[in-house]
Amino acid sequence: MRYDAIIFDLFGTLVDNLPAAAFKQTLTQIATILRVPAPELISLWRGELWQRRVRGEFASLPETYNYVCNTFGVTVSESQIEEAVKVRFDYSRRSLAPRVDTVETLRTLKAAGYAIGLISDCSMEIPQLWDKSALAPLIDVPLFSCAVKLKKPDPHIYALAHERLDIPAERCLYVGDGGSRELTGATATGMQAVLIYAPYETFKGHSEHQEEVDGWQGPKISAIREILTIVDETLLS
Repeated sequence: MRYDAIIFDLFGTLVDNLPAAAFKQTLTQIATILRVPAPELISLWRGELWQRRVRGEFASLPETYNYVCNTFGVTVSESQIEEAVKVRFDYSRRSLAPRVDTVETLRTLKAAGYAIGLISDCSMEIPQLWDKSALAPLIDVPLFSCAVKLKKPDPHIYALAHERLDIPAERCLYVGDGGSRELTGATATGMQAVLIYAPYETFKGHSEHQEEVDGWQGPKISAIREILTIVDETLLS
């Protein structure tokens, strides 16, 4: 075995990135509930709030929404906050649906003796939903940026992953779609890395993401099952 562990990114890797239209529709619905302007909420959510949420600065969605309301100078009821929380959790629950070949691939890797890790830049609703997801039983060590308060490509989050797996970095293979400069972040810590780039994925408006994809000189795959050909071709039989 060339590797002892495979560490995966989550969004755009094990699960699809939900379409931009779904993201906009969800935030527009939340804006209506909280009685704040939708375009400004979307801009805030994608900008300042994204960075703060994934670093775990907000412990919960209600805390995040209270910050939003204070920012826009509006007062809302507890029931409005609860309704907005439900909308976001419904969206996040849908976002955790595995890609068509993900579950089978992870089962194959685990049966072959590989340890499986996960590093995801995400906000608190993802770890709160994680245990009930189809992926949870298949991941030995899941790391969520908001929980460990580290964001890719910080080398400490990769170090934490291989330490919790109890496997040296050089025996770990990292697989991701290039978001957050995760691939160069992984290789800088001594891991090998693979870019997954599904043909139907686009990163319009995400220049840093696209730079990592366009500039990547390492191995590439277009579907998660193809990782089997990199770790051990006999697993495909």
